[in-house]
Amino acid sequence: MILSSLLSRIAYTCFQGKEDTEISNISFDSRKVTKNSLFICIKGAVVDGHNFAKEVCTRGAVALVVEDDVDVPENVTVIKVNNSRKAMAYISADYFGNPGDQLKVIGITGTKGKTTTAYMVKSILENAGHKVGLIGTIEAIIGDKIIKANNTTPESYILQEYFSEMVKSGCDCAVMEVSSQGLMLHRTDGFTFEIGIFTNIEPDHIGPNEHKDFEDYMHCKGLLFKQCKLGIVNIDDKHTLDVIKNHTCHIETYGFSDNADLRAENTHLVSKPGYLGISYTVAGKISMDVEIDIPGRFSVYNSLTAIAICRHFNIDEETIKSALKVAKVKGRIEMIKVSEDFTLMIDYAHNAMALESLLSTLRDYNPKRLVCMFGCGGNRSKLRRYEMGEVSGRLADLTVITSDNPRDEEPQAIIDDIIFGILKTEGDFLEIEDRKKAIEYVIHNGQPGDIIVLAGKGHEDYQEIKGVKRHLDEREVIADILAGKKM
Repeated sequence: MILSSLLSRIAYTCFQGKEDTEISNISFDSRKVTKNSLFICIKGAVVDGHNFAKEVCTRGAVALVVEDDVDVPENVTVIKVNNSRKAMAYISADYFGNPGDQLKVIGITGTKGKTTTAYMVKSILENAGHKVGLIGTIEAIIGDKIIKANNTTPESYILQEYFSEMVKSGCDCAVMEVSSQGLMLHRTDGFTFEIGIFTNIEPDHIGPNEHKDFEDYMHCKGLLFKQCKLGIVNIDDKHTLDVIKNHTCHIETYGFSDNADLRAENTHLVSKPGYLGISYTVAGKISMDVEIDIPGRFSVYNSLTAIAICRHFNIDEETIKSALKVAKVKGRIEMIKVSEDFTLMIDYAHNAMALESLLSTLRDYNPKRLVCMFGCGGNRSKLRRYEMGEVSGRLADLTVITSDNPRDEEPQAIIDDIIFGILKTEGDFLEIEDRKKAIEYVIHNGQPGDIIVLAGKGHEDYQEIKGVKRHLDEREVIADILAGKKM
């Protein structure tokens, strides 16, 4: 492509060189620059692309997009912009032929519920005959291709590349998780969402490399509602009006409130050994009865969100109900059948807020015992360990403390920090450093009526110890234990 055609939607100054330069490739990673590349210098939390300006020219870059001045050969075209990340989003969209405009893109933002809701939406739409791509925290799914995720919302170039592959594979819809970081860093610029979703918001991701304060976090979440045609928001969240402030889209609401356009009524917990769920009635713009094979009030929110979205695709009631019954998310309250007597599940809860929400939900099902096995990551805040210990000590009947990703720390030091939090409560606990042996213990010592949670790893299939990622998939560990293998 000709460089000038890629710059048609951005404001820029051509500092040197020619705008009619021919471009064969775009890159924001200096290692991937090839002959006749356009290199976009973006500033990361750790690495600044401007530092590689000279190097990429020796690799074949013929043009650079920059925010700061760079010293490169005169024959290299230099395009200066105010924000190179924003420029990259528009350039990437044009480079791939604006594939987002050929898809109905559904974007889901919020502190909790994004992943589960995305898989529910995908399940419903596919059961109705749509071909759906997915981009999220766990993976990107494009036809039969599955790509492990590095970021909840990938960089704009990668996002547009995924959209392009989806179009080529015959997808007509894409559902994606949209993080506040993704919105703040312009990863989703350059196209318009068909539908934008707000699930909920709580203080999270606030720190030097993320959001300066809660107000900034809310503001960034709200950017989605300036980039979509229809916004569907949780009316029950006390911050909703702040999040959608200055929105430019049509707004619909969902929740338990009588004022919601789509609301949940008559909720009932459903419980039997190896199975926990919830049923409710949908009222408002549509009326139907629903049962979800995932426990808790937040499952009502997630499924109600999915119904609110899919209503706009004119999908019939029976298709929605049957699709919700089979929608599963790896590592999100993932129930694994191990016994007729008790219930065991894997969940990604890896901070105090998520663990409290999960354990409080499971308490509502009145288990004989609520058993929580978890650890905490190394090279991370000690406060998280104290808080998670205190939450589990308060809500679980038995806490089994084990290792998560100790990274460069000694596992026992992390366990000791968790115990410090538990000792603020009267909860029973024991420590089993080896995670496989901890899983073996809770399975072999499960009692009738127990609910057992393996928390923290969720979809992850590794443990990071002393800089090395070692394979560990809790599903495989469980299968080995049931097969009689000694851990």
